[in-house]
Amino acid sequence: MRPDTSAVKKIAIPRTVWALGFVSLFMDLSSELVHALLPVYLVTTMGMSVAALGVLEGAAEATAMIVKVFSGAISDWLGRRKGLLLLGYGLAALTKPLFPLAGTPAVVVTARLLDRVGKGIRGAPRDALVADVAPPEIRGACFGLRQSMDTIGAFLGPSLAVGLMFWFADHIRTVLWFAVVPAFIAIGLIAFGIHEPDHTTAQRTFRSPLHWRALREFPARYWFVVVIGATFTLARFSEAFLVLRAQQTGLDIAWIPGVMVVMSLTYALSAWPVGILSDRLNRRLLLATGMVLLIAADLLLGMGKSVRSVFIGVAVWGLHMGFTQGILAAMVSETSPATLRGTAYGVFNLVGGVCMLLASVIAGALWERFGASVTFLAGAALVVVPLCLCWYTPRPTTWQT
Repeated sequence: MRPDTSAVKKIAIPRTVWALGFVSLFMDLSSELVHALLPVYLVTTMGMSVAALGVLEGAAEATAMIVKVFSGAISDWLGRRKGLLLLGYGLAALTKPLFPLAGTPAVVVTARLLDRVGKGIRGAPRDALVADVAPPEIRGACFGLRQSMDTIGAFLGPSLAVGLMFWFADHIRTVLWFAVVPAFIAIGLIAFGIHEPDHTTAQRTFRSPLHWRALREFPARYWFVVVIGATFTLARFSEAFLVLRAQQTGLDIAWIPGVMVVMSLTYALSAWPVGILSDRLNRRLLLATGMVLLIAADLLLGMGKSVRSVFIGVAVWGLHMGFTQGILAAMVSETSPATLRGTAYGVFNLVGGVCMLLASVIAGALWERFGASVTFLAGAALVVVPLCLCWYTPRPTTWQT
């Protein structure tokens, strides 16, 4: 049964979850400042095709998700998460100067991929650490808080990019330098602000998550969550396509980062409240709601032609993220063995990474051949599959650990 709501209100979110939230905030501020300008930078300034951009974005996100499978397993084996967090966030911070220094698309591509490798190294250990310290009664709220703070950074980054683009007269290279400082602030917060709980390592043995003996330790309900996440990811593609869609409406280049501002704002405002609701309500209903919101966003972006309709679609896209990402993370935690949580997140993201690569490559190809409208409408059609699967997920009583 669900925990009593009065008990949920009395339990405080652990300090480590707050610290991880601020780390995510500063690193996402840095990354999204870059990401908000990168599609236009590559397509308009450096002459990259939209299809090539789709391959890059798909490969970048897939790289991050695939690397998570190994970092998650290693963190389970070590019984420690902080070292991998420092490595992953540190690598991402070191790539930030490469973007403004780049003279060719190859350098930007390299920096983008290395940045995502860093994301992959830190992702599964970070989620596993949240699961380690979060009381079961407020696990959804803990994941929602971290996701919201991450998304506040994703809101602040493009907002800063808009202001700096006006200040520096659309000089993208100069603006990109401002991504360096917040990235290194995140490193400092990890080093001095995060304290992980003691782990008993004597009974921990390293198992490759790709080995069948390790895979069979996960229950069927975990694999069902993986299937839902995979089919859902196939229906989503990189937010770079949102930026390009806005550019098609004739939006001034200085305002282009506003797309990510709007998306991140609705994402940030919804993720934590939805996480709190998920501790009280049926998570299947909230997850299905998020998928319906994605369908609505795709329809708005595919059929709308004005700046207003595009921005409304982007706002709804952000809402769908707030309704789904934290809930999926909580469901992975609750359907996997406690000693293999890092591996569980790694496997989940490995499958999702492959699907993200396919989704973005297909979206880029559709965009080049048929245009933006067909790309978004195809995405809306694909969402129907995971939406139907939602109603067959395990009942809430089986999610609890």
